[in-house]
Amino acid sequence: MNRPSSKEEIYPAILRIAEAPEFYACMNWLFPELSNEEVKQKITSIRTTFEFQRDFMHVGIRKIVKKTSDGLSSSGFDYVDNDNSYLYVSNHRDIFLDSGLLQILLFEREIDTTQITFGDNLMQGVFIDVGKVNKMFTVYRGGTRREMYENSVRLSAYIRKAITEINDSVWVAQRSGRTKDGIDATHTGVLKMFAQSGSKDFVASFKELNLAPMAVSYEYDPCDYYKAQELHLTEAIGKYDKQPNEDLNSVIKGVIDYKGRIHMAIAEPIQVDELEAIDSFGETPNDKIKMLCDLIDQRIYDNFKLWPTHFIGHDLLNNSTEYSDYYTKEEKEKFEKIMSERLSTMRGDQNELRRIYMNIYANPVDMLKERSTFDF
Repeated sequence: MNRPSSKEEIYPAILRIAEAPEFYACMNWLFPELSNEEVKQKITSIRTTFEFQRDFMHVGIRKIVKKTSDGLSSSGFDYVDNDNSYLYVSNHRDIFLDSGLLQILLFEREIDTTQITFGDNLMQGVFIDVGKVNKMFTVYRGGTRREMYENSVRLSAYIRKAITEINDSVWVAQRSGRTKDGIDATHTGVLKMFAQSGSKDFVASFKELNLAPMAVSYEYDPCDYYKAQELHLTEAIGKYDKQPNEDLNSVIKGVIDYKGRIHMAIAEPIQVDELEAIDSFGETPNDKIKMLCDLIDQRIYDNFKLWPTHFIGHDLLNNSTEYSDYYTKEEKEKFEKIMSERLSTMRGDQNELRRIYMNIYANPVDMLKERSTFDF
């Protein structure tokens, strides 16, 4: 497993990063005021993960927020106690920013940043060193059934050790891969993976992980047009074959594209009495996992921020004015303009792309209404 860099490994990794041309391509966008030589002097002065996060990751992500959004708000950080470690289970909208935004918000509150799961499809070249210095560790997704099982066992053991022995919090997405249709749902396989390293006692196993659901909501969902195209082509031809470097391009697009307003919320961690209730009512281990998934989902939707774009998408999709009180004429015109501009560059039937695009924004409205988490 590619785990985060140890203290002894950090400086050699920094020296490798300082020699990588693709690192400077990123830095030229984030720090245009610095020459490559100045960036090199800055990076080679780094000796610890804290310094790397303080001088590069925090400053860089704050610049991304400033350049590509209309602001970042947050709630629920009062639930976080710096003396405890948590397993943050997050909805997943953007490959890089979902976890990256959490790190800067923790950092600014002088709370320890988390270790971060990262797919093996993205740990390539210099990004392996950048990720490991930034407390990232690899999730391996491919292989034979046996290899996938063994990787799952190792991942489960590592996450539990990080939380219970190293006292490091960990960020994990609630599902494998980003949600493409705007519906956030915790996959049972993720929780089953967590349980693999625990005791057979359901309550004890999940209690020590200190599950903290979290929700991130973007006014303009990162890569929404790419998600619409993927869903459209999948519907049209039955499968979607990724292009070379598509995942890396999604990271870049998610960073540089306009996102409107962003809200990140930490939900109340799952309590022991809630685990005990699930343990009492669930008849089988699978029942208990499904009930815990539903509880996590409820927490995420309870804290998910609906933006005007969600109501606009819902009304446009249904040719309705049902939610017109939640947006202005100007906001609707802006949404339609951005949608048209983004989808004009995509492959496929434009009418279908528009329908799927609007559905990405409409689905959260329906999900929150179904779960009675918004006062409509």
